[in-house]
Amino acid sequence: MPVDNAMYDRLGWWDEHTPLAGLRTGVNPTRFGYFRGVLVDRLGVDPTGLRTLDIGCGGGLLAEEFARLGCRVTGVDPSEQSIAAARDHARETGLDIEYQKASGEELPFAEGSFDIVYCCDVLEHVDDLGRVVAETARVLAPGGIYFYDTINRTRKSWLVMIKLAQEWGATSFTEPDLHDWDMFIRPPELHRLMERFGMANAEVVGMSPAGNPVSLIGALRQRKRGEISHGEMGRRTKLETSKDVGVLYAGFGVKRADALVPSSAA
Repeated sequence: MPVDNAMYDRLGWWDEHTPLAGLRTGVNPTRFGYFRGVLVDRLGVDPTGLRTLDIGCGGGLLAEEFARLGCRVTGVDPSEQSIAAARDHARETGLDIEYQKASGEELPFAEGSFDIVYCCDVLEHVDDLGRVVAETARVLAPGGIYFYDTINRTRKSWLVMIKLAQEWGATSFTEPDLHDWDMFIRPPELHRLMERFGMANAEVVGMSPAGNPVSLIGALRQRKRGEISHGEMGRRTKLETSKDVGVLYAGFGVKRADALVPSSAA
C-alpha cells in the first residue's frame, strides 16, 4: 500500500479540525515532555543556544517547543506547503526558527553541525531509512543527542494504526493511506542502524493512551460523528510514556566521540 505523504501538503498543521491537530494535542506534549526530561532533568544539559535540527519538521509542532526551550532550531521538510505553514506560525508567535526545504536523505549541512538532532513521526514515511539515519549521524556533532519516535511493526500496531485508525469506518480518523504497516520499524532494526552509523542507543520507551480503552473508543466515535474536533479527540486520548513499545515508541541515542560516519548508507 503506497503511503500518501502528500497529505501533509493538503492539511492544515495548526487547524483544530484536521487529523494533524490530534498529533499536536495528543502526541506532541508527551514526546516533547519526554525529550525535555531526558535533556534537562536527567542529562543536566543547558539547552540555551544549542544547535538543533528538526528532520521532517512539518508545520513546526516540535520545532516551536524546542525553540521555547532555548534551542537554536533549524527545521527541514520536503514539503513546501509545510515549510510555509511553519514559517507563518513561527512569525505569528514571535519565535526565531530557521526553516528550509530539504529531505532527510540529503541534508544540506556540514558534518557535525548540530548538538541535537531529532526525527519524529517521520522514519516510518521515508523511502531510504538507512540513508536518513546516516545523514542524521553525519550532521550530529560527537557527543550530540539524537531523539526519535516512530511506530513498531507488530500485530498490535497493525490493529491500532492500520485497522482502527485508517480502515474501520466506525473509528477511522486519519487519511486512508497515511501509513503502510510494512514500513513500520522494530526497535532493534532502528538501533542497529544507529549503531552502524556511530550513534549508541541509550533508551527506548513506549507511548500509550493514558485513558482506558472504553474512553478511547468513545472519543473516536464522537470524532467520527462530528461531535468533537480532532484537536479535542487528541486531548481526550492524550498519550503517556509507558513500558509498552508495541505501537508507538520514542527514545534517544548519543553519537560516539570516535564515530566515523559515512555520508550515506551506501
